[in-house]
Amino acid sequence: MLVDTHAHLLPRDYPADAPDSFPRMESIDGETARLLLWGATRFRARDVFFDAERRIAAQEESGVDVEVLTPMPPLLRYDLPGAEGLSLARHVNEFTATLCSADPGRLIGFGLVPMQDPDLAAAELAVLKEHGLRGVEVASSVLGRSIGDEQFLPFFTEAQRLDLAVFVHAMPAPTDRLPASAMGTYVVGLEGATAAASMITGGTAAACPELRISFSHAAGGFPLMLPRAQYFWGGSWNEEPPVPERAFAHDDGPSPLDYARRFYYDSMVFDRRAIRYLIDLLGHERLLVGSDFPAMPREEPAGRTLRSMELPDAVLADITWHNAFRWLGIEPNADHGAHSIARKSRSDRHSRGTSVGNAAGR
Repeated sequence: MLVDTHAHLLPRDYPADAPDSFPRMESIDGETARLLLWGATRFRARDVFFDAERRIAAQEESGVDVEVLTPMPPLLRYDLPGAEGLSLARHVNEFTATLCSADPGRLIGFGLVPMQDPDLAAAELAVLKEHGLRGVEVASSVLGRSIGDEQFLPFFTEAQRLDLAVFVHAMPAPTDRLPASAMGTYVVGLEGATAAASMITGGTAAACPELRISFSHAAGGFPLMLPRAQYFWGGSWNEEPPVPERAFAHDDGPSPLDYARRFYYDSMVFDRRAIRYLIDLLGHERLLVGSDFPAMPREEPAGRTLRSMELPDAVLADITWHNAFRWLGIEPNADHGAHSIARKSRSDRHSRGTSVGNAAGR
């Protein structure tokens, strides 16, 4: 089985009477794709973004059994007034619930909330859960403040109370220190790292020990920063026992690495060497599969790099699906198993057919 925990959707339409601040989706002559228009944004959204039948067909094509669907990051617009942000969130969340209802065994939805108003966002979590959504997506920062800022603590406390998973999507933040061409690469990596670090330094990780939170793209540079943070906390190398008299910032609480190992990370880091580092430092129990599909193409088949690493079967199973269900807080049901078995059967028949064909040609 394989669960893609980082996949995106877009609503097919928006209300005709929506405020001018809302996005629009327009038809494209002769195509099933639609054009997303929002300020300077012009994005051609293929039908797989909003059509359940096409999504499931795409899963079959790439060997995915279950997708966790989150709104495309441009919809995380925290610059809108709170009421308009709430209205947008409710429209997107209702669409997500409807899309996922087409096949709940294969499509698991996350919602969005107006984080620009933390109290409103916290209150909306209960509504989101009533729609049957399993979690909430938030950006790495909100109007210049990292998510670990104390003003967002009540929101994460409520997510923990409601047993909702959280997915943190790193979002480029304006900066004059790097060119615009670096927004999708280096800046996203910096944002992911800062978001994860802020959850530790801001006290949210300590206050919400049962919060199930995942970071896109393994939280950027965060895993490489952790050994330095660990040294400053413990005064020792290689995670050896702490030597408080040599430490710069020792306390009696969990270490930075202890906190980091409570988080989950999607392993879409584009290189098996980076995945090996994540396994070694954080543990394979914290890694998930992600693809950014359909904003980016998946590996073909999905999880190809992971499967090339000769990981033990139990480790591979954890990363490809067990950890995802632990993060989601749900038990795999018969539907999930049936989809996986059916797909494996089709794959086995295809492999046998290919082998027979190859043998006949020799």
